[in-house]
Amino acid sequence: MKKKSLNYLTEFEVSCQTMAIIPVTIGDSKYSRVLETDGEYIVAMKPIDIVEHSCRYFGSSLKGRREGTKELTGVTHKSPIIVEATSMIYLFPTASPTKPQCAWISHAHVLKRDSGGYGKTSVFFHNGKTISLPVSVGSFTSQLQRTAQLRTIMSGRLEKKERKMNFIVNAPNHNKPNLIEIDKY
Repeated sequence: MKKKSLNYLTEFEVSCQTMAIIPVTIGDSKYSRVLETDGEYIVAMKPIDIVEHSCRYFGSSLKGRREGTKELTGVTHKSPIIVEATSMIYLFPTASPTKPQCAWISHAHVLKRDSGGYGKTSVFFHNGKTISLPVSVGSFTSQLQRTAQLRTIMSGRLEKKERKMNFIVNAPNHNKPNLIEIDKY
C-alpha cells in the first residue's frame, strides 16, 4: 500500500474549503493537520495560531470574534466564531482553545456525528471523510448547536441588511422631489 504524502505549509488561512484544524505533535513541536475538502496539509502552526491568523487576515482578531459571539449569543466559553461572515466561515473549538488538544471544526462541512466510544466522537463530513476526536459526543453536539445558533442570528442580520439595501435602491419615486425645469430667459 502506497503511503499518502502530505503537503507541508508554514502559514495558512482558513477558507470555505477548510473542514477541520486538528492539533498534531511532530517530534517536540506542535503543528496542525488541516483537512480541506480536496486535500490535507500539515501546517507549522498550532490550531489556535491558524485561527488567530485567519481572523486577522479577514480584518479582526480571535478576541474580537469571540466578543462578537458573546454580543450575539451570550456564549463566553468555548465560543464558536465567525471567521468571515459573507463567505459563511464559522468555526467552533472542541475544547478550551488554550488546551493543546483543541481542534477547530467548520460547521458548514459537518454532515453528522456519532459516539466513537467513551469520550470520543466520530465526525462525518459532507465529502465522505471521517475523523475521530477526543471529545464526548454530548460536548461536540453542544458546540454544533451553539454554532448553528450563531449562524442563524448572523444570517438573519445579513438578510435584514440586504432587504434594507434593496428597499433603498429600489425605493418608489414618490419620495423624491420633483425637479422642475426652468427655461432660460
